[in-house]
Order: sequence, then structure tokens, then C-alpha cells
Amino acid sequence: MFDQQSLAVIFVSLMALSTLLYVILDGYDLGVGMLLPIEKKEHADTMIASIGPFWDANETWLVFAVGLLLIAFPAAYNLILKALYLPSVVMLIGLILRGVAFDFRAKAAVSHRKTWDKTFKAGSFIAALSQGYILGIYVTGFEQSWMATCFAIMSAFGVACAYMLIGAGWLVMKTHGELQQTAIKYAQRCVVITFIGVVLVSGLNLWVNPEVYEKWFTWPYGLFLLPIPMVCCIAFFLCFNVLRHLKKTPEHGSGLPFFITVFIFTLSFFGLSFSFFPDIVPNQLTIWQSVAAPESLNFILWGAFIVVPTILAYTVYSYRVFWGKADELNYY
Repeated sequence: MFDQQSLAVIFVSLMALSTLLYVILDGYDLGVGMLLPIEKKEHADTMIASIGPFWDANETWLVFAVGLLLIAFPAAYNLILKALYLPSVVMLIGLILRGVAFDFRAKAAVSHRKTWDKTFKAGSFIAALSQGYILGIYVTGFEQSWMATCFAIMSAFGVACAYMLIGAGWLVMKTHGELQQTAIKYAQRCVVITFIGVVLVSGLNLWVNPEVYEKWFTWPYGLFLLPIPMVCCIAFFLCFNVLRHLKKTPEHGSGLPFFITVFIFTLSFFGLSFSFFPDIVPNQLTIWQSVAAPESLNFILWGAFIVVPTILAYTVYSYRVFWGKADELNYY
């Protein structure tokens, strides 16, 4: 049906879509987990209730993205997994801790609730920091040097802070009263730190990758790419001002910080993806070199045509059903 070059573009596009949706959807619930208060049970219960209907389904997109990488680009999967095995295991430990703590905080004895809240919070930090570290190592092309390690560590803290920003934006939209005001304060701090982190990581990325620098500052790519950081800066400024306005009138436009952050995430993801395209492993392997046989991919594509719309429809439906302010926590 499709030739090998077209299949490479189709499958890498599906993988990019899955990754972006994972970063947005699981990003906010990881952010909520990192912001979870240990001492205020009522706030913690409301925060858990706000992500309860969605958090496990959000991780479906990570599984789908990794599955597509394995099926469509097996050579790249081999290189990436070999280089990122340890941080990937640490990330999985964090996600498992979250899953266990989420259920046990409701079913264990009341005296153990704080322990499970701490476990949920720790799992969220471990997963977010691991994902940021993986991103940093990936962007440097798995380079083994002190500079690459520093870049990966900076990326880890940047991603964790970005997740806290979108998590705080989610809480501003889904809660009210004292918890909403607390979330606004968190979001104001995170939007400044995330802005600084994005500027630093973007600048260092241009410095450590001369090919990326050339792509951003040469004709004709520069004409389309250079407006992205300018629009991002405007979005950060807008988000900060909306949050300042929400401190006085919290019910008018409470969803704006979350959706502005989603817009910033989308622009940043597009800029990063385009910087490295068509490399699937930066400076080592392109999508054309690593794509699997067209016979098998053409067959699998029929499955993707069914699975992707089904998951999208389920996601939209679940958000539609549970839209609005978070209700009282109820596990049953």
C-alpha cells in the first residue's frame, strides 16, 4: 500500500503524536503527584480525586510510543534501549511506586496513609526526573562526557519543573478555594523556573549540537523555526499575567494556565522534533536507515488505523464525562 519511505514518516509521526500526548496527559498527573501535600489530608484527597479517573489511562500513550518504536524502528530501539536501560528501569520503578501507592493509600490503615502519600510523591519525582534525564541523554546522542551528563541533569530538573507547572495549572482549573489559591502560587513559581529552564536547555542544545544550530539559523528552515521561541516567550508572559489575575478573580478563566502550558509544551516538542528530523537517534541513525520491512509495516498500519482513533475517542469521552471541578474522593 505504502512504500518504505512513506511508512517511515507515517510511523514516526504516530510515535511523535503518542509521545506528545503522553508528555501532556501524564505530565500533569505527575506534576500533581509531585505537588501532593503530606500534612493536609483534605487537599491531598481532592488532588488525587482530580487525577483519579485519568492517571492510569494517560500512561497508555507511553506504552504505545515505545511499542511503535520497537515495531517500526527496531534498529533504533536496540540502540536507544541499550543506552537508556538504567534510567528507563528507574523511571519504571517510579511509575510502579505511584500505582501501588495510589491504591494502598485508600485501602491501608489510616495510620499508614502518610507513608503511601510520601511514596506516591516520591514515585512522581523519580518518574519525572528520570524522563528529563532520558531526554537530556537522548538529545546529546548518548554522548559520554561530563558536559553531556550536566546537560542531562539540568534537563531532568527542567522537565520535573515543567510537569509541576502543568500539574499546578490542572489544579487551578479543577479545584477551588484554598487549594486553588495554593495551586496558583505554585504555578507562578513554576512558570518562572520553567521559562529559565527552557531558555537554558534550548541554548545548550544549540551549543552541543552544531547541526541543530545550522538548521535553526539557515534559510529556509530559520524562517519557520525562529518564530517558535518568540511565541513561547509571549505564552510564558501571558501565563504569568493570567495567574496574577486569577489570584483576585479565581473563577474567571481558571482553565487558561493549563491550556497555555499545553500550547507551550506543543511548541517546544515541535521545535525539538524538527531540530533532529530525520534522525531518530541524534547524529547516529535516521528514520530511513532504521525503518522495518514495508510488508510488515503495511500490515501493522491497519491495526494502528483502528487502535489510535479508539484510544483517542476513549480519552476524549473520559475527559468529557469527568469534566468540571473535582468531586469528593471516592475510590469505589
